[in-house]
Amino acid sequence: MEEIEKKTGFLPNVFKVLSHRPLEFRAFFAYYSVICNKKTGQLSRADKELIILVTSLANRCSYSVVVHSARYRVFSKNPVLSDQVCINWRKSDLPAREKAMLEFTLISQADDITDDHFKKLEVHGFNQEDAWDIAAISAFYAMSNRLAHFVSLVPNKEFYLMGRTNDVKDIRSEPAAPEI
Repeated sequence: MEEIEKKTGFLPNVFKVLSHRPLEFRAFFAYYSVICNKKTGQLSRADKELIILVTSLANRCSYSVVVHSARYRVFSKNPVLSDQVCINWRKSDLPAREKAMLEFTLISQADDITDDHFKKLEVHGFNQEDAWDIAAISAFYAMSNRLAHFVSLVPNKEFYLMGRTNDVKDIRSEPAAPEI
């Protein structure tokens, strides 16, 4: 946690809350690291933040929407697009590839996935492994959103400015998750 605070200039509130149960804290960040920091597949960091953002929007998790819209602003270098996504990603200026990915993100939470859903992804260059990654990230953040609701987690003020000004440190250089 000290390393995260040193790199970002603040300690995200989620670290404080999850540290209440150290074993769960370690497991949470270990799985986060596996699914969000992997270098294989065709999902960029910006793509992963979009998946988390849209999952959190669907779950009405204000904590994750604020945090991951900030992270998307940083990784995409496009604060306007981040704001558009938060308002209505379907009407945003996102390319068709990202919209197909986000449609699958929401479909992957349903119980009626068909081969047609996978074919729509394939048209945009995604394969079965990418589909798995999209579903895993979405599922993980659906769980995370529920925990955030349970504890009434509030975003740090720094997230509101992140990616909009130079006043907040750049998170691209932060370690992905605490070493455990």
